[in-house]
Amino acid sequence: MNFSQLLTAVRLQPQAVTIPAEWAQGRACFGGLMAALVYEAMHAKVAPDRPVRSLAITFVGPAEPGVPISFEVELLRDGKAVSSLLGRAVQNGQVVTLVQGSFGAGRDSVVQVSGLAPVPMRSLAESSPELPFIKGVTPEFIRHLAMRWGIGGLPFSGSRSREMGGWVRLRGEDVVEEPVTEAHLLALVDAWPPALMPHLSKPAAGSTLTWTIEFVQPVASLTTLDWCQYCAQIDYARDGYGHVAAALWNGAGDLLAISRQTVTVFA
Repeated sequence: MNFSQLLTAVRLQPQAVTIPAEWAQGRACFGGLMAALVYEAMHAKVAPDRPVRSLAITFVGPAEPGVPISFEVELLRDGKAVSSLLGRAVQNGQVVTLVQGSFGAGRDSVVQVSGLAPVPMRSLAESSPELPFIKGVTPEFIRHLAMRWGIGGLPFSGSRSREMGGWVRLRGEDVVEEPVTEAHLLALVDAWPPALMPHLSKPAAGSTLTWTIEFVQPVASLTTLDWCQYCAQIDYARDGYGHVAAALWNGAGDLLAISRQTVTVFA
């Protein structure tokens, strides 16, 4: 199943969605996909004039590929302008992903500040070749997402740079060209490995513990075939935990999302 088909599945039958092994990240389902599916279930419960403003995501436990997952949504409050919701992905009776979301209608304001410009990095044409999908070496979900390094080192390269990133988009012959939504942005942001991984000189496990992401509304116009630009910066890391800030822009330099993660690394 491709990304679009999984989004459709959670809209039509949220109580039983099975994610195939080709979307695995180690022993778990790809976190960006899990967040996207919970978000899609939440989005279906909100009025169209209230786009998502922010999501706070906790990966409580690994979601196992091939086992049905139920996506549950609770409306916490429906205010005059903002709706607050809680979304859960439940597998085998256990919560595996928890998302608190704020959806808010626009309002008149005298405050208008443009988005931050992209971090200088190699252009798409100058960037590294596309990271290949290698069975048994790269995570399974990489077959669905294309990345080209434009700044910082590759994972396990021993780099000491605080910054890591480049260009990203969906890939594969089964990718459907359609407008990018916030669900797609979740997958594109989380496609990248934790920014601590390039500091390692040999393979080791790492994962996201908590993730907060804010969306710039309205989402700039782009499709699932367009490249986006991503950059993450390590604020601090010690004792196996790192604190990382990141942002995503479209190819024209329009800010799309602002992300912050607490990541763990087992080395």
